[in-house]
Amino acid sequence: MPLKARVLIVDDEERFRFTLKKLLTANGLETDAVGSGLEAVEALRQRPYDVILLDVKMPGMSGIEALAKLKKINPEVEVIILTGHASVDVAVEIMKLGGYEYLLKPCPMDELLAKIESAYERKTARGERLRKAEATQAGEAS
Repeated sequence: MPLKARVLIVDDEERFRFTLKKLLTANGLETDAVGSGLEAVEALRQRPYDVILLDVKMPGMSGIEALAKLKKINPEVEVIILTGHASVDVAVEIMKLGGYEYLLKPCPMDELLAKIESAYERKTARGERLRKAEATQAGEAS
C-alpha cells in the first residue's frame, strides 16, 4: 500500500535533508525539508503535515524545544525523532512531549518507511475515531 503521508524533515545537515527528501519522495511520500526548529514551526503553521522527522541536536532551537512547539501548534501530528546521539534521558523527554518514535541515525530506509507508515496510520485512525465521536454527539444533540 503506497503511503500518502505528508512528511516534514527537520535537520540542520543539508546533505542529510536533501538525500532523505529524495529517498522519501522516490517512495511516494509528499516531502518537504527545513533546516531548523524555527523553520519547522513556521512550516507547520503554513501547512498541515502528518509526520515530522525531527533531529534532536540543532543550533538555535533544539529538537526537544521544537517538538513541544510543534505539538502545541498541531497535537495530532506524529513526530519521529532521528538522532545520531542516543540518550535515555532525551528519549524519555521526547515521549513525555508526545513524540511517536526515537530512531538512531543512520536508520535503514525500510525501517524508517515502516515507522512513518505506522505513525501515519495511528494519526489517521485517531482522526477517524474523533470524527465518529463528533458525529455521534451531533446525532444525540438533534
